[in-house]
Amino acid sequence: MLKVGIIGVGGIAGTHIPGWVASEDAELVAGCDMDESVLQEWGKKHNVQKLYTDPNDMFADSDIDIVDVCTPNNYHAPLSIGALNAGKHVICEKPLAPKPDQIQEMIAARDKSGKLLMCAQSSRFAGSSLAMKAEVDKGVLGDVYHARCWMLRRSGVPGRPGFIMKEHSGGGPCIDIGVHVLDLTLWLMGNPKPVAVTGVARAELAHQPGAFSVMGRGGGDLADMVDVEDFAAAFVRFENGATLILETSWMLHHGQTSDRQIWLYGTQGGAHLPNCEIYHTDNETKQHYNYKLQNTDHKMKAHALECVEFARAITEGKPSPVPAEQSLQVMAILDGIYRSQEAGKELVLDI
Repeated sequence: MLKVGIIGVGGIAGTHIPGWVASEDAELVAGCDMDESVLQEWGKKHNVQKLYTDPNDMFADSDIDIVDVCTPNNYHAPLSIGALNAGKHVICEKPLAPKPDQIQEMIAARDKSGKLLMCAQSSRFAGSSLAMKAEVDKGVLGDVYHARCWMLRRSGVPGRPGFIMKEHSGGGPCIDIGVHVLDLTLWLMGNPKPVAVTGVARAELAHQPGAFSVMGRGGGDLADMVDVEDFAAAFVRFENGATLILETSWMLHHGQTSDRQIWLYGTQGGAHLPNCEIYHTDNETKQHYNYKLQNTDHKMKAHALECVEFARAITEGKPSPVPAEQSLQVMAILDGIYRSQEAGKELVLDI
């Protein structure tokens, strides 16, 4: 059994634990957190005996095979690199790192160590996503030449400093929730190479008097603490000629509290998530045909399944289920949005 240690035991780590419990290849044996009181309580709850407040002590533990990084974004790269250098396999929460050059350093550490590195892009492991990917890979859409995707919230700013303060997060909704929908869309498109991005990243609502969030921040707290964008959008061009439009926001005067959609447009058909629908046009009969994929639910939640699949890949000697090179493409685009906003023009990407 592969032995697993989690760094950052609060928040998202709770969604990973069911996966480690369910895995036939791994077991959770250690935890690390800078808050010792939280760590001790977590250890008792999950019957974990090895508890560390210093990640270097966890890295030095020869019994641990996998390090699961669940900290705020700005700590992903140094912790992952430290674990890889210590000979551990690493699964790291999204985004893999806030900056493309950090991901390149992580890839170098991975290559030197010979271990697996995976970004925990949970959206890929949802039943509907897996079903749609299988259908697209059959070629039912033909060549996908355009996509639209968005992940939007109405008054949905996260309630913890790790998300809303740049010193911890590296950015706002662009790399918090935009990373989910962008990664999933690129994966469905076959991960074409991005070559240029035009983007905007703005904070229009978070600093208005009385701005509030239904996710735990209200009143003046938003204006006092949020120093990242609350809205971002982009137009992306790819080496194969395809294009993509992305929109993401924590705060938008939108008709739904939370709205995530992906539209794919190909030469032979179109597709939509989360409806899990395929659209075809028969030019001979002048008819439109729509069909919905069935039985797309998975018995295991996506955050858990990604952990199961990571451990299985290690055991079976398979590649990382989410290659770091694909996460580099994602972050090159998202970082390009910020840089395009600063430059006021389209940016050519070099990855």
